[in-house]
Amino acid sequence: MPCPAGQEPDARLLTEAITRLHRALHSCMVRTDYPRKTLPLAQVELLQVLRERSPAHISDLTARRHLAPSTVSGLISRIIGAGLVARDVDPVNPRSSVVTLTDAGREKLAAWTRTHKDPMDAAYAALGDSERAVIAQALPVLFRLAEHVDEQAHGPELG
Repeated sequence: MPCPAGQEPDARLLTEAITRLHRALHSCMVRTDYPRKTLPLAQVELLQVLRERSPAHISDLTARRHLAPSTVSGLISRIIGAGLVARDVDPVNPRSSVVTLTDAGREKLAAWTRTHKDPMDAAYAALGDSERAVIAQALPVLFRLAEHVDEQAHGPELG
């Protein structure tokens, strides 16, 4: 779908800025001691959802991450095997199961977050007060933008 007149350069520049920021964060992570391969991004995303909404059904995780049920089941099996989440009987429906973030999962996610947060904190501190204020004001809009892009790609997210 073509962009409305006058919006294409802003969308292109925003995409470029996000791409450069992502690449810079990835580069920082590669230079740290954090073992990236031990926690792939797909697993991080599931752990982040579970940090916010735990326990959760596999179907909820499937809908929230817009992944195939078999993909989520495979990811969950791997992170259960690593002790990062636990599968339990749903207290509301004993025929169903839920997954819950474990203490080890919280610790692993916290380590992953620190690996990304520390370089971002240093870069953020290098900005001026007015630049940090602009970012603070833009954050809610950026989250809404991400939701709109995600909805266009996959449909509305569960609330």
